[in-house]
Amino acid sequence: MTVALYAGRFDPVTNGHLDIAARAAGMFDQLVIGVAASRSALFSLEERIALFEEGVKRAHLTNVRVTSIAGLTVDEARAQGAQVLVRGLRAGDFGYEFDMTLMNRHMAPDIDSVYLMTALEHSYVSGTRVRELASFGRDVSEFVSPAVNDAILKKFQKPA
Repeated sequence: MTVALYAGRFDPVTNGHLDIAARAAGMFDQLVIGVAASRSALFSLEERIALFEEGVKRAHLTNVRVTSIAGLTVDEARAQGAQVLVRGLRAGDFGYEFDMTLMNRHMAPDIDSVYLMTALEHSYVSGTRVRELASFGRDVSEFVSPAVNDAILKKFQKPA
């Protein structure tokens, strides 16, 4: 059985993240989505896990589970029994991802990295960009699930 780990901050989870998860779920027997702890995240770890779980449920991904991770991704991969790390790749990400893959390979030569090209319609979307747009009151509903959009609206709601 091949287990893959798709790790990230997912702050917030976007339609692009969900697309990568759905495609990876079709490639591997089990996909573990590892939501990384972060002190600077807009959403708490628990909120990010719940929002990704909602997306997984909505997409009917039965071989996917969402969990928190802390520490190095390769260490978490080993803890989860994963043989593969899944990453999404946008045009500007290559250098960063290349370096990370080489370091991960150095630390864990038994764990491979698989990169899925981001779908064209999501290629310019990131959690950072979504947070930035939402902070200026812009509509981000086309980039995130309805549940994430509702959560974003609550985060940026101006007090009455």
